[in-house]
Amino acid sequence: METELEKYMSCAMELTKQSSQLIRDRIWSEKKDIQTKSHRHDFVTETDQEIEKLLITGLSSQFPDHKFIGEETTSSGVKAELTDKPTWIIDPVDGTLNFVHGYPNVCISIGLAINKEVVLGIISVPVPNLMFSAVKGCGAFLNGNPIHVSGCKDIKDALLALELSGAAGVSERIETCKKLVATFLQNAHGVRSAGSAAYNMATVALGGADCYFEIGIHAWDMAAGDIIVREAGGVVIDPSGGKFDIMSRRVICASSMELALQVGGMVDQHYPERDDA
Repeated sequence: METELEKYMSCAMELTKQSSQLIRDRIWSEKKDIQTKSHRHDFVTETDQEIEKLLITGLSSQFPDHKFIGEETTSSGVKAELTDKPTWIIDPVDGTLNFVHGYPNVCISIGLAINKEVVLGIISVPVPNLMFSAVKGCGAFLNGNPIHVSGCKDIKDALLALELSGAAGVSERIETCKKLVATFLQNAHGVRSAGSAAYNMATVALGGADCYFEIGIHAWDMAAGDIIVREAGGVVIDPSGGKFDIMSRRVICASSMELALQVGGMVDQHYPERDDA
């Protein structure tokens, strides 16, 4: 008999497949309606808005008592509020800047939180048709096949993922960013920047990267990646070393606790305004 979480996953997966096709159809189209949001690097397109509407409408029709936190609805002024009730946390196009430029690291990220814990996650990378998924207690999967983190425990052996253009403020923190990259390059195998938080977290779950760090992103960037990394055997913590708080806009996910704490000890701690502030 299908469990409640399986029912939720089945519905979300079908809607994600429909949404993924929209991105595949449009990523290399010259006709994109592009608007600027908080700053000149922060965009929204008609595809972001259309996919979020498709996902929320489809899920709410099946589960009318569920709540939603969506990037575009929050940007329009709807307060992000995480309660104990089942809450879908959605980023319709994670990597909108990539999408605008036709750079294929673009994801759809959907997480379901119950009692403030993410228990289900989907990250779709429409190009080249990668579907990461996880349900609490059932493991993590890529296109239906089990995946696992690398198990790396030392930064000297690690490939690190990070982003430098988040809402923490590029211009104000340029020297901090330069220092951070220099520190990681001096200590790690290498550093990569994919342009999408969800993509980075999925890559850690897959074992392709060993750790991902970022401050200044949002709950919808991290929700699906949180459960997928944990179900793949990894850890998700606050950069200070404490418990991960999905509304805090701060995250380190890694292949091991040893590596997560090592990376966290190398970064300057910055505390942006919370998503639920």
